[in-house]
Amino acid sequence: MDKHLSDQAILDLFQQPDTRNQAFESLIQKYQQKVYWHIRKMVIDHNDTDDLVQEVFIKIWKHLDSFKREAKLYTWIYKIATNECLRWLEKKRKKNWILIGEANRELKQKIDSGNHISGDEIQLKLQKALLTLPDKQRLVFNMKYFDDMTYEEIAEILGTSVGALKASYHLAVKKIESFLEKN
Repeated sequence: MDKHLSDQAILDLFQQPDTRNQAFESLIQKYQQKVYWHIRKMVIDHNDTDDLVQEVFIKIWKHLDSFKREAKLYTWIYKIATNECLRWLEKKRKKNWILIGEANRELKQKIDSGNHISGDEIQLKLQKALLTLPDKQRLVFNMKYFDDMTYEEIAEILGTSVGALKASYHLAVKKIESFLEKN
């Protein structure tokens, strides 16, 4: 099996007991890197990202049988990854009894350490600016700017309206521009 199979082919193969494991391996090959980077942009740390990616694919395995083919497979996968990521961020804040600002400072320190994200000075400034955004606004920005998703795809993943997403993205851009002008 390979990652070049269509989503439809993967789903069809997953329905057959004798090709189920190979179909899932193809799904992982096709989407693992995308899911990894989607989560990594939110949690910053490689090890935390790896753990979350594993959790996402466990959920996909458990629920792929019940996937309704009216949605696109990759938006369904992104929705699971997004929800796991938001749940993890919220759990981390509650576990550590820290405020959002403190959590973002911790993530900023990981960026500053240079061990987790490589890039030139502008990229590092952008990453720091992104940490000033609320989680959902940061997700919208990441999905639109980095993942080049349409507002319709993001709306399906986040369960919100296109209009709300456009407003959220616009606010995120303004906040990032303001941060970059000050720093």
